[in-house]
Amino acid sequence: MHPMLNIAVRAARRAGTLILRSQARMDTVKVDLKGRRDYVSTTDTEAEAAIIETLLKAYPGHEILAEESGRTGSSDYVWIIDPLDGTTNYLHGYPQFAVSIALTVKGQTEVGLIYDPLRDELFTAVRGAGAQLNDRKLRVGRGRDLDHSLLATGFPIRNENLIDPYLKTFATFLRRANGIRRGGSACLDLAYVAAGRLDGYWEYALKPWDIAAGALIVQEAGGMVGAIDPAQDLLATGNVLAATPKIFDEMRGMLGAG
Repeated sequence: MHPMLNIAVRAARRAGTLILRSQARMDTVKVDLKGRRDYVSTTDTEAEAAIIETLLKAYPGHEILAEESGRTGSSDYVWIIDPLDGTTNYLHGYPQFAVSIALTVKGQTEVGLIYDPLRDELFTAVRGAGAQLNDRKLRVGRGRDLDHSLLATGFPIRNENLIDPYLKTFATFLRRANGIRRGGSACLDLAYVAAGRLDGYWEYALKPWDIAAGALIVQEAGGMVGAIDPAQDLLATGNVLAATPKIFDEMRGMLGAG
């Protein structure tokens, strides 16, 4: 295993253990409101601290960009961390949340990891070396047309200005796709595209820690991922589209029309 991925796995599993232990005693978990419909729990902050401690113990000179604690350090090597993607799900006992860790080197993502502690599913990728789910090689699905595809999406609930234009895109795909799911964890949606469980996924206004790891995993599994507007930078805008090669361009075209 790539040495930096090995450390990331160690960090993610440590966070996953903490998350599951906290879930068993939810009455002790404290919750604060960061913004409208945007929650942070003590589980988020404790899991993030455990991840950062593990990473910096191995690589003390690396930079950190984490959802709860922000950016610290300065380096060409940047760890992008979401300690608990799907906090709302977690707080309600809805079983769809995960840990996401990515490493960028001079702005390019080189390592990606998504860990679902409930299912003990570890999605990983190293640039140029493919993607895996636990010990099994990952490949995107073989679906050849949008009419028979299963898609996923996320609702822009924190930005009301996006709701109406988003609903137009939702209606467009609802008329075409075989089905649409909304799981509530962006990184798992991306992982599921990589695993062939979903054929395509789109969402607006995400953050780098929601996308970085999953985007690499999709690419290394043979899928396509990018900003909805091809002229924009994916991590800068957070408007993400990921899909099998057979339907990616058609989805992007439909999103542009929407």
